[in-house]
Amino acid sequence: MGADRPDDGELPPDEHPDRRNDQNGAGDQAARAGNSRAETRTREEYYVGLRVKVSREESAAARQVTAEEQAASQKWQEQAAESRWMWTEYKRRWPPEERPPVDRSKDEPGSWRSDRVRYLASAHNAEVELQCNHIEDLERETISPRLYEIEGCDPDRYLVGLEHRLKGRDRIKEKVSDSIRLKHHTPMEAISLIPDAIRFTLQYDEARYAQGVRADIDRMKEQGFELDILKNSWSGDQYKGINSQWTDLRTGQRLELQFHTLISFEAKQITHEAYERLRSKQADAFEELVLEAFQKKVTADVPIPLGAKDIPDYPERGRDAG
Repeated sequence: MGADRPDDGELPPDEHPDRRNDQNGAGDQAARAGNSRAETRTREEYYVGLRVKVSREESAAARQVTAEEQAASQKWQEQAAESRWMWTEYKRRWPPEERPPVDRSKDEPGSWRSDRVRYLASAHNAEVELQCNHIEDLERETISPRLYEIEGCDPDRYLVGLEHRLKGRDRIKEKVSDSIRLKHHTPMEAISLIPDAIRFTLQYDEARYAQGVRADIDRMKEQGFELDILKNSWSGDQYKGINSQWTDLRTGQRLELQFHTLISFEAKQITHEAYERLRSKQADAFEELVLEAFQKKVTADVPIPLGAKDIPDYPERGRDAG
């Protein structure tokens, strides 16, 4: 029995590249005039051959991009060294403050305090500790395994900064204390509103950044995570990258996922202390100007991957998140 072939209505036009020579009006003629041999491949074999050809072309393009990335990396290393020197000079001008020990002489046993106003009574502190234990269990048992599974779907990018995937307990307690004091939340409400108690970062090659981010957003949804917020900051002058916030539909736990290139992630690390200093609201106006100028300088040196700016915010800017 001969090989299956499609009905005549499914045949490609005469000039279509998918049309084999045995599908033209010449019947069993070996080939059209000018062709040296008949096409003997099946359609499946034709597509395999075409895919191999395209893959070779893509590989050649990838090698060119890699060379460009290597040049950009070399330039970045020089700029990063300069930025680190600038930060050293900043710390020489504004040395880190030595905070006096917190007076806890009047605090009840089992309570927590970080400064004069950030305080948790023993009952609230115990509740937050239990919730932190619960968050750590969720991260270890149900959230990280799915992120590792997503990571395994594409060898061209990987998770970085895993040692920081859990927010420090003191920082969580600071946020809970502020939320209780300023917004009158319960400890449970306060801790449930923290979007980055669990946080991950995916790092991509620049050439595949936009494609990879879009694919991984879809993979997160397939794994049962609901996208709450996505903020694209590749057009920003203080920070470059994409931050997203998610809710695990299985457990209700919130988490953060950042999307970076190697260079944008390193820039984030270089400017982290400046960001923390600005966030503290303890710098005077002149020091704030210096810190913002430092962040702009580092951020301006970060190459922007092709297509990165086109990844839309969620919700879209100008549209109410509610």
